[in-house]
Amino acid sequence: MKIGLFIPCYVDQFYPKVGIATYELLQKLGCEVHFPMGQTCCGQPMANSGYVHLTKGCDANFISNFAGFDYIVCPSGSCVLHVKEHLHDDKKQELANELRKKVFELTEFITDVLKIDHIEGNFPYRVGMHQSCHGQRGLKLSQMTELNAPAFSKPERLLSHIKGIDLVSLTRKDECCGFGGTFCVTEEAVSVKMGQDRITDHQNHQVDYITGGDMSCLMHLEGILKRQKSTIKTIHIAEILNSLEN
Repeated sequence: MKIGLFIPCYVDQFYPKVGIATYELLQKLGCEVHFPMGQTCCGQPMANSGYVHLTKGCDANFISNFAGFDYIVCPSGSCVLHVKEHLHDDKKQELANELRKKVFELTEFITDVLKIDHIEGNFPYRVGMHQSCHGQRGLKLSQMTELNAPAFSKPERLLSHIKGIDLVSLTRKDECCGFGGTFCVTEEAVSVKMGQDRITDHQNHQVDYITGGDMSCLMHLEGILKRQKSTIKTIHIAEILNSLEN
């Protein structure tokens, strides 16, 4: 199975360990993983700001880099949802539509494509799972609590088998962290207050780590935690799933 590893630009620049953990994890799971060196931003920041016309170069570059892979896997539900919903190319729309169907968020790919629900690892800490909005409401990685429907969470299913982990049940488990991409710039005060509320829920459950599938959300929370001089740390789910069994 030939995988194209799609790493968001902010992960590449600020959290390269997340990209490395994703690469190593997919290899451990038996995938042939390739990292196209020409990949850049998927175009989501421009699209979310109302400048979709400026994403044409990003779309063309994405298609050029990822055409030919069996699947495209990314450790970010936010960027995956953008590609699934917005990838477009006037000259290669048929190929663009094909790639939309091949792109998957990491935990979604592991559970739905590889059909794996048990990964050996060791992470002896108390952990809170932040369900990002794009992953939960866009990609359906977990159930929304306001629905009268059976609960499920693909990320939590994978984490539950990690040795030593104490995965807590948060009070408001699917509440937004307030990041929202450019929202945190245009509505800074609201964004920060939402992030503080999200952190308070984790603090009340005395977690050691906050994890999630979107480093953008974790980056937002990490900034607030540092300003509060909190001992709570953030960690991407790929880093936990890639932890070694001791």
